[in-house]
Amino acid sequence: MPRELWEGNEAIAEAAVRAGIEAYFGYPITPQNEVLEYMSHRLPELGRAFVQAESEPAAINMVYGAACTGARVMTSSSSPGISLMMEGLSYIAGTEVPMVLVDVMRGGPGLGNIAPSQGDYAQICHGGGHGDYHPIVLAPASIQEAVDLMPLAFELAQKYLNICAILIDGSIGQMREPVKLPEMQPVVRKEYDWATSGAIGRKRRILSSIYLDVPTEEKVNLRILSRWKQAEANEVRYREYYVDDAEYIIIGFGTAGRIALSSVRAARAQGIKVGLFRPISVNPYPYQRVEEICKQAKSFLVVEMNTGQMLKDVQRAVRNRVPIRFYGRLGGVVPFPDEITCETQEMVKNPSKPDDDPADLWFQRMMSR
Repeated sequence: MPRELWEGNEAIAEAAVRAGIEAYFGYPITPQNEVLEYMSHRLPELGRAFVQAESEPAAINMVYGAACTGARVMTSSSSPGISLMMEGLSYIAGTEVPMVLVDVMRGGPGLGNIAPSQGDYAQICHGGGHGDYHPIVLAPASIQEAVDLMPLAFELAQKYLNICAILIDGSIGQMREPVKLPEMQPVVRKEYDWATSGAIGRKRRILSSIYLDVPTEEKVNLRILSRWKQAEANEVRYREYYVDDAEYIIIGFGTAGRIALSSVRAARAQGIKVGLFRPISVNPYPYQRVEEICKQAKSFLVVEMNTGQMLKDVQRAVRNRVPIRFYGRLGGVVPFPDEITCETQEMVKNPSKPDDDPADLWFQRMMSR
């Protein structure tokens, strides 16, 4: 198909439609409103289900009900709205049913603002609702990548009976880029042996996240963990740029990684052997590949639009073997490429020690400006 100019949020919505989504439930919040608005007319014209709920908790519980039937279902929101959905997300994880979540991040904490941010990383990947569960989280760096990942998100959710989240920020959600959309896939309702599809000619199936018998709850947790271990082994994704001969490595996800690529090219033009490692699956995180890159890297520079939430994952992989420098912008501020280039130059000129605290040193630099 030819490429067309699409806004990010609308392109993501259309990609979900073409991936066979059957139902969408959501509530308005900037900067993801266009997803809901697009679904509000696109799904009904195709005879599929759209409901604007009265709140984010109502929306996620509607998703919960639809997911129990085996339908391809999703919702979308932005940071404060995602926080309100956390209880329902934990119920969905505990019930072991699939769904897709799109989080278009904005500045925070609190209501913050409507500018792009990456402050939801820890909440989505390592926090969120109560209990022991691990959602699959994909972080595209362009509209095209987001469109390409949407069918995969539904497949992963159904394969692992889990939540699969697409983690972007307001810049990707509201920018416009040429995009090649996939072909329309038919809606196919599979007969899953766990789904509440109507007990006609079979025994009733009861789906729940409550197990008052403690040993049973432990077995459920181990079953959930077993599927997560399979995802860790099989679903790690990342992109590398100029890494083969790089002596210095920048690591960034989503928009920060996209901007860092321009900085890498600028630094390369200055003779600095720097490469970019951009995780796409931020949960499961590509720990093993980062650990392998340690063998060639003199230093890492982690770039994020937060206070260093992914930094902790990089530190876990590096384990103080190589110095790490950190550069973050907060509250909706998007870094410019030349800022990252300057940080790269400083990393080369004034290398830190492996046991230095990169987040603390960054904070001191920010406060001294």
